[in-house]
Amino acid sequence: MTLLNSLLRATNFRNPFLRTLVPSLCAAYTLQAAAGLPSILAQTERYYDLSGSLTYLSCTALSLYLPALRARAAAAAAGKALPAWPGLLDSLAGRGGPGALNWRQVVLSAAVGVWAARLGSYLFQRVLADGKDSRFDQIKKSPPQFAVAFFAQATWVSLCLLPVLAVNSIPPAVLAALPALTLTDVVGLSLFLGGFSFEVTADRQKDKWVQEKKQKKHEEDFLTRGLWSTSRHPNYFGESTLWSGIAITAGGVLTSTIGQAGMGLAGGPLGILLASGMAAASPAFVTFLLLKISGVPLSEKKYDKKYGNRKDYQEWKRNTPMFIPKFW
Repeated sequence: MTLLNSLLRATNFRNPFLRTLVPSLCAAYTLQAAAGLPSILAQTERYYDLSGSLTYLSCTALSLYLPALRARAAAAAAGKALPAWPGLLDSLAGRGGPGALNWRQVVLSAAVGVWAARLGSYLFQRVLADGKDSRFDQIKKSPPQFAVAFFAQATWVSLCLLPVLAVNSIPPAVLAALPALTLTDVVGLSLFLGGFSFEVTADRQKDKWVQEKKQKKHEEDFLTRGLWSTSRHPNYFGESTLWSGIAITAGGVLTSTIGQAGMGLAGGPLGILLASGMAAASPAFVTFLLLKISGVPLSEKKYDKKYGNRKDYQEWKRNTPMFIPKFW
């Protein structure tokens, strides 16, 4: 408890927004360091993706409950009754009382939670089935390089979560003044649902195709059916789209007059630009990572090396968009 109180005092900034945002971002690097050290020593990548998903879940939960934790710690120090933890369902239904969360905080956090749990379990099951992750064949043999991978994952979590953490860091009492529903709420959450469904469907189609190949039900070397006939990387397109949806909903909050006040900004062009940048950082980073670093380039290079001289592969590449699906 003494350590907890020390951490709460060290992050007790004058601005309530920073009191939650800064510790939530720092938690990503702390958790990745805790996961990275034993992985580096054991030279295993088995828990890399799983630790990333757990970091998403932990940082999101911390951003939701840290203000309540501070209130309870202050009450305990003063010998007063401890305030109740905010209930997610009650907050969502508007029955949470003075300490309730705003429904957008609950929904955006739930969206991240569902995505992280689904992807983390999917990737963990895959690495268990394959026995390894080929991305780390060389990296895990070098402790400095492996440490950089965990640092990069902490940065990935921080930038992707930034819009959600920012919304969660605004006091719910301030967000209560927002309209019940806005256009950015509808557009953003619709994009999230569409992108998430697209990613899940693409992954399931790929898994089914792999299993059928193992069962000798077909002899195809690369998948060209279903969503994979509309895009060479439909799962990555879904990933980019869902984070864009989260950013739009969060951006609508952060750029509003109420959101600006909740962040301690004076508003105006500079404040709106800063808030827009915090929201846009997430989909921009995800899309850049997928298109230029770890997603599309690695996959394209792998398949080009294997099948680049085949006419059917060349025809599929020529007729199928790399990223944005073609439905006509």
